[in-house]
Amino acid sequence: MKEKQKIGLFGFGVVGEGLFQVLEETKFEYAEIQRICIKNKDKKRSIPSNFFTTNASEIIDNEDINLVVELIDNAEEAYEIVTAALKKGKSVVSGNKNMIAKHLPELIELQRTHQSALLYDASACGSIPIIRNLEEYYDNDLLQSITGILNGSSNYILSKIFNENMDYHLALKQAQELGFAESNPVFDVEGFDSLYKLCIITAHGFGIIVKPEEVFNYGISNISSNDIKFAREKGFKIKLVAQAQKIDNKTITLFVLPKMVAKTEYIYNVEDEFNGVVIEGKYYDKQFMFGKGAGAFPTSSAVLSDITARTHKYKYEYKKLSQSISIQYSTNTELQIYLRYLSAIDFSHFEFEMITEKYSSKTFNYVIGVIKLSNLLNLKTLLTKLDVFVAVIS
Repeated sequence: MKEKQKIGLFGFGVVGEGLFQVLEETKFEYAEIQRICIKNKDKKRSIPSNFFTTNASEIIDNEDINLVVELIDNAEEAYEIVTAALKKGKSVVSGNKNMIAKHLPELIELQRTHQSALLYDASACGSIPIIRNLEEYYDNDLLQSITGILNGSSNYILSKIFNENMDYHLALKQAQELGFAESNPVFDVEGFDSLYKLCIITAHGFGIIVKPEEVFNYGISNISSNDIKFAREKGFKIKLVAQAQKIDNKTITLFVLPKMVAKTEYIYNVEDEFNGVVIEGKYYDKQFMFGKGAGAFPTSSAVLSDITARTHKYKYEYKKLSQSISIQYSTNTELQIYLRYLSAIDFSHFEFEMITEKYSSKTFNYVIGVIKLSNLLNLKTLLTKLDVFVAVIS
């Protein structure tokens, strides 16, 4: 029997307002927004003022509200809201991948202790229901890798660069104007958004929780015309790709990196704000999931999916986290990369196992070679200060 979700909503930005519109248009009788907690009570809103409050306790302590939907940007504030709601025995839907990736073990324990539920399909891949699919349909012993474009903002920028010859900064500005990228774009273009999503997906796909700070992530902000020229000459497009890959039956590795993507790969034609995820299994080869990864309605549709799931009392069981086979995380693996640099000093930080191609000129240099992922992870903080660009090549 369905249970009506009486919703207390935190945040009425692009996604929050999108959710309100979707619920109004669908006339879904088993979900109703009762209160909306906001920060600025004086801001002009598109719906009646009686919905709004600036007092969080009017939602958290309201016994009539059985579902809290958290859709704010601030990860620390989101953590306070979500943990308070779970401790009250309320179920929660959240889209805050930063908060979830950093606090997942605690959030799982709170659900178990207080018999509550936290759903967060909206935190990864926008409209693609990747978490629930990994949770329910893919056995861990058969799953070999999860590879995808998980950030719609960076993909939009790269699509404009490759398809329309647009300058990086102009493409970024356009993404911001369309609401795909934040005013401070670091979260998207430096790969942190993809990193947090990858950590969440890995927990449900492989049954292991990896801390974001233990994973190498590198973004696209340093991309240059020389990198684009190289990719085009070789028949590649550059995409920001997140990957969780089995090294052997008991070990996986994770990373987020720009990738030189060949025409034969599924994600080659994933353009604009769309996301694409390739799931590879031992016996079923590759399966591809595709959908919009940025924007108000794709994300709010994922939130609505979680709300609908709660009407059926659905919750994540985290079955793979309690499996008998213990999966370990390792960076002791090798990647073939393209490294563009100018200074020999910058190049000296990279400890290549083997170099297979090298080019030098007055304006830029590049090498293609094999390097340990652990070496890249050690350079994670330094890389942002170097005049280099790194991309993985299959």
